[in-house]
Amino acid sequence: MFSYSGAKLCAFTDTAMALGLHRINTRLSAAYVSLGLAAIVAGCATPAPRDATADWSPNRIYQEAKDEQSAGNFEKASALFDKLEGRAAGTPLAQQAQLDKAFAQYKASEPAQATATLTRFLRLHPASTATDYALYLMGLVSFNDDLGLFGSLGAQDLSERDQKAAKDSFESFRELTTRFPDSRYSKDAALRMTYIVNSLAQSEVHVARHYYTRGVYVAAINRAQKAISQFKDAPALEEALYILMRSYDALGMVELRNDTQRVMDTNYPNSQFPNDSLNTTKSWWTLW
Repeated sequence: MFSYSGAKLCAFTDTAMALGLHRINTRLSAAYVSLGLAAIVAGCATPAPRDATADWSPNRIYQEAKDEQSAGNFEKASALFDKLEGRAAGTPLAQQAQLDKAFAQYKASEPAQATATLTRFLRLHPASTATDYALYLMGLVSFNDDLGLFGSLGAQDLSERDQKAAKDSFESFRELTTRFPDSRYSKDAALRMTYIVNSLAQSEVHVARHYYTRGVYVAAINRAQKAISQFKDAPALEEALYILMRSYDALGMVELRNDTQRVMDTNYPNSQFPNDSLNTTKSWWTLW
């Protein structure tokens, strides 16, 4: 029933082949058009910038980075030191580049990046002769961040101040002075440790005063006692004792108030805080 003559079959086959070739040619044409468009787009795209340091020797990169650093271009210097670290991997110059990069990041106000770079250096080179410098620089990075916390007493609630930067700085300086007591950086680190202890004590006293001025006397007592117990001989302890005495008085704890006053009179006979202010209404905290 479904038979074709030979001629008709050949004609059908020729037609089918012609249609198939047409489709193939159409697809090829579309492919060529797509390739052509891709070539045009590629031609219009901005070429990748050439690395200007591609032909530089490691020593030249280092010198250029130091020049940028001397000119105060710390971000450019950091980028060059980073490039040098990769080019000179496994050499003393790469270690030096790491340290210089950390310093450039520190000067560029990038404490997180500087800390990460120094942490990596100390992990990779634990026996380096520059370990004392790395610890000192790590302490400096956190120390300056700490100055931002303690250096301004603006609108921020004193009870919300973070002491992490100060404590991190102290730990770096303590490791330096313990492991390398004769290092050229140890004397300065010890002075900064003293400052940090005083700052931390003062921070606790600030919080105690904050609670006292708001009538939260139990919290004020707790903070003042914390400052006294944790930070021996810090200058801020005079005020801590005074807040403690005033808070006991406000709560009617006469015996504890008198005991605290005796301690204060013994340790601070020439205290700047007036002994008779317990019976006055003048706000002693407004002196600051």
